[in-house]
Formats: sequence, C-alpha cells, structure tokens
Amino acid sequence: MEKIEQNIEYTFKNKELLKKALTHTSYAYENHVESNEKLEFLGDSILEFISSKYLFENYQNLKEGEMTKVRATVVCEKSLYKIAKLHDFSDFLYVGKSEKKTGGENRPAILADSVEAIIAAIYIDGGIEEAEKFIIKNLKEEIQQATKHVGDKDYKTVLQEKLQENGEVEIKYEITQEKGPDHNKSFEAQVSCNGEILASGKGKSKKDAQMHAAKKALENLKK
Repeated sequence: MEKIEQNIEYTFKNKELLKKALTHTSYAYENHVESNEKLEFLGDSILEFISSKYLFENYQNLKEGEMTKVRATVVCEKSLYKIAKLHDFSDFLYVGKSEKKTGGENRPAILADSVEAIIAAIYIDGGIEEAEKFIIKNLKEEIQQATKHVGDKDYKTVLQEKLQENGEVEIKYEITQEKGPDHNKSFEAQVSCNGEILASGKGKSKKDAQMHAAKKALENLKK
C-alpha cells in the first residue's frame, strides 16, 4: 500500500479505504467483502465536477459547447486507463481468481474504474482539495491538448465544404510518414483534391496529422 501511495502522491489516513478502492467486484464476490463500485460511482461525479470547474476557471475563452467537448474527450476510459498505467495500478488491484486468469488487472475498463474509485477514496479521506490536486495533476496535460484541438474538429469539414462549393470533388487523406516508438509516435499526413496535393500536416496521432493538413490547406486556399 505504501508503494501506491508514493505513486499517487497521497498518504491515506484510512488504509482500508484505499484497499476498498482497489477491490474489483470479482474479488469482493469471492472473499465476501465490499467492492469499489460505490466509490467508482462517487468518483465519476467528482471527476466531472473538478474537470468542469478547472475548464471554467482556466479556459474562459471556450464556449459552453467547447468545454463540454473537451471534458468528454478528457473524462473517458482512455484517459483514466493512462493514469492507471502511469501509476502501476495493475500491481495493486484485488481481482478474483477467474478474473486474474484472463488478465483482468490489466483490462482498460477495470483500471479506469479503479481511478474513479481512488478519486472518491481521496475525497473521503482528505477532502475535495486533495481530490482536485490528484485529478488536475494527472489530467492537466490531457486538458491542454484537448483545448488546443477543440476547434480542429471542423477543419476537415470546412475544407470539404470549401472544395465542394462548385460540385463534387475527390478529397483524399494519406499518412505519408510515421516516426518514433509506439508510446511516442508522430505522423505526417497529406491532403489532396482530385489528385492535386493541397498541403501536409503533422501530429501525434493520424487524426491530428490529418486535421493539421486540412488546416494548412485552408490557409493555402486563402492565399
């Protein structure tokens, strides 16, 4: 328990609360103890509130709809799974024997749920400020990335509408380059219209690279 407390940078006064937060239903059923389901329910609400509060206070330039989209991007299984992997939650989870056999302690959904349970446990043990500290420390970078690209969702659509003003055209996106190891890849994409290359763009994902290419193409068309 001391190791996971070091990982999450929070020391529990009530160690049983931490254990409960890491107890999956499969283990709870086999050992007749309480699972982390109720904590997960509470943690989900706290996570949504704190992320909403952080966006409201720090990104006042965003519209309500944009804040909603950023929150949805950040408060999701993928982001929570990354937090769980970062802090080695799988080494500390209590899962049942059958779940263990199938690698349940590494399952994204189970790990994501455990993060929400930990958030609730921190809140009960140390208050809302401690819970907020944990959430923002672990999601700040994700939020920054999401806010940077909140407008990117429209670039491909805007480009398509612009190019099709005078009729149907063939717009193609192609990934032309892929660099780096699996955990830190970068991509380059190219967008063309009826076979003519309009622009290229780079990004940390294929989608980001395509969006960047569309954005550059729009800038080139304006010129």
